[in-house]
Amino acid sequence: MKDDIARTVDDAFSFLGPNAAELTEATTNVAVMDRRKFLLLTGFSGLAIGLVGFDTAANAASPERTDKSQDAQINSYVHIETNGRIVIFAPNPDVGQGVKTSLPMIVAEELDADWEQVHIDLAAIDPKVYGMQVAGGSRSVFSRWAELRKMGAMARAMLLQAAAAQLGVAEAELTTANSAVIHASSGRVVPYADLAAAAATMPVPKESDLVYKKPADYRILGKRITNTDAEAIARGLPLYGIDVSVPDMVYATYVKCPSIGGKPKSANLEDIKAMPGVVDAFVLDGTRDIPTFDPLGDQVSPGVAIVAKSTWQAFKARRKLKVEWDLSTASTDDSDQISNQARAIAAEPGSKVLVDKGNVESAFSSADQLLESFYSTGFLSHAQLEPENCTVFYRGNAVEAWAPSQTPPAVAAGMVKLLGVAPEQVTVHQVRAGGGFGRRLENDYAREAALISRHVAAPVKLQWMREDDMAFDYYRPPAYYSFKGALTGGRLNAWRTHVVSVSADGETPNRDAKYPTIFFPEKVLPNYKVTNSMVRSQTPTGPMRAPISNSYAFAEQSFIHELAVAAGRDHLEFLVETLGKPQWTDEGNAGAVNTGRAIDVIREVGKNAGWGRTLPRGRALGLSFYFSHRSHVAEIAEVSVDDKTRVKIHKVWVVADIGSVINMSGAEGQCQGSVIDGISMMARQHISIKQGRIEQTNFHQYPLLKMGQRPEIDVQFLQTDNVPTGMGEPALPPVAAAVCNAIYTATGQRIRRLPIISEGFEIV
Repeated sequence: MKDDIARTVDDAFSFLGPNAAELTEATTNVAVMDRRKFLLLTGFSGLAIGLVGFDTAANAASPERTDKSQDAQINSYVHIETNGRIVIFAPNPDVGQGVKTSLPMIVAEELDADWEQVHIDLAAIDPKVYGMQVAGGSRSVFSRWAELRKMGAMARAMLLQAAAAQLGVAEAELTTANSAVIHASSGRVVPYADLAAAAATMPVPKESDLVYKKPADYRILGKRITNTDAEAIARGLPLYGIDVSVPDMVYATYVKCPSIGGKPKSANLEDIKAMPGVVDAFVLDGTRDIPTFDPLGDQVSPGVAIVAKSTWQAFKARRKLKVEWDLSTASTDDSDQISNQARAIAAEPGSKVLVDKGNVESAFSSADQLLESFYSTGFLSHAQLEPENCTVFYRGNAVEAWAPSQTPPAVAAGMVKLLGVAPEQVTVHQVRAGGGFGRRLENDYAREAALISRHVAAPVKLQWMREDDMAFDYYRPPAYYSFKGALTGGRLNAWRTHVVSVSADGETPNRDAKYPTIFFPEKVLPNYKVTNSMVRSQTPTGPMRAPISNSYAFAEQSFIHELAVAAGRDHLEFLVETLGKPQWTDEGNAGAVNTGRAIDVIREVGKNAGWGRTLPRGRALGLSFYFSHRSHVAEIAEVSVDDKTRVKIHKVWVVADIGSVINMSGAEGQCQGSVIDGISMMARQHISIKQGRIEQTNFHQYPLLKMGQRPEIDVQFLQTDNVPTGMGEPALPPVAAAVCNAIYTATGQRIRRLPIISEGFEIV
């Protein structure tokens, strides 16, 4: 059992890197317990999600009430108050993907709760109680599904036990609905609130005795449920890290070398200290010059901290700061040089073979047609709307942090390493984050705040500026793909990819500068080869919404369209044919493509968009399919292009198979957001680097899609009984190829480099 738990958590944290196993130790200690305590702590799930006293987090859920003697915590997710309100705790960080709403919906459904009586609170950050508390890889729903169903069903079963005892009837005579137990034959209805205290003392039911709802009986799941924070967001109420305020707090800004990896040699600190409101100004040596993606690490870049009585005073003082930088350790990256080197390397054979199936060279020599193309994408910034910030109070041997992080447990792990405090002396509070997209998997801003707090012996809110976000990101790495495909009898018979990745040491790809070997050509084509080479870059990179897929899907799905055109075939039929017979490409692996599910979404999106219909000159449809984060998504874009290469995206159709849909409005919103984000990325967004310094500073140089450029977006989900998968990322990868394939059909011009403005096109 202990090994099973460890494997579960390791898989959940795999996107954090090789040190993720450090977070498993606390969650594996539950294996040596008596049966009742173990079941309460685990909820039968293989993750530690313990029974906690109602006087802790749940007590704060209803501060206006003073008499709580009959309130009860049924398990770590369900707290029922005497006034009928049901508090359900949301365990995972919400960075805009809606899991603060969707995860409690799973509990509430199996609990048979009246959603109007449900109140949602963020759970405390405690791996011993809640296990995996991260937001990344579109894993929240997928990884929590079984666990949360069991917790809801367990609470319902204990309420039924309590009702049977109170009414003096057999449990089999009872049913539940809308937060009440019903005895139909006598007409008696007992609200959960009247049973909660007794239910909390009932024996924990065996997992084999739990009864789950059938999808046909769902009253909450699959419906449109408004985001629990929607009103507060609309009213501008304090929800986010940037809103945190604690007593005696001071405010900080942290200035780092514009050339990544440089360090301060000297600064006019005395001048800064003399400015109004400034509390202190000092140099931090840091722990690492050029950072690498390591959420669990202790790295802090060197810089100059300014601490003041307000954020505005800190920012004003920053304007007067003069620093002489030591560039001896700084990056000298030049993005144009990196691109030119990669293109030259891509023309040569790959230095490392990643996949070699069949006999590609033999298939090439006997093919009717050969096609070669080179595709590339550049560095990108996450550009989340809420700049990085964190509030930290270091006091003696204890640390308290309010962190808008995608990995709060990793915040704690980093504090332990950085400050040398005991793990039990670190408290991390979960707060909402204004976007993440992978940037907030890394917690450098939290570690900076911790060191500043230690220096000034006060609670510190560190606030980055937008320019800091642009200059010190963990960027989406560039990618370079040299493709060669063979057609025989109009069918795709062989495929070769040479991918060039950025690498700090010339041997190991930087974070997320890899090739996605899980995708379909490797499994369904008879001849398939992938080679890899490296080009040096010290610019820090990390996961970005749909990591790796967000660049590779554009290249792969565009090249498939090229092959279909060369073969004189309809693109949709060519793609379906290439996928082959319906099958799991890796039986039993939920992370593998199911070609049948892929074909279903492709055909359905074609039907919805009217694939094959006649359109006016200069207007066309473009298709793309991609599989990522366990979800199958097909998209068609309808675009028009004028004689000045201005592109109007009129509509995008999305069809996805994500298994059972949890929150229909939330899932639709994630699809729409992914499409808009994907269009932003492909339109004009680009990070350029000179002498290790990022040239873009703000949104005037790194534009987001404007409201007037937003296409109509039609979203459909294929309803299946498959386990639900994530929706925060999978709709992003297909959109670039769908748009670019439509542009080709409308104009005859092929876009092989993003953003499209670099190829002479502009989205209007």
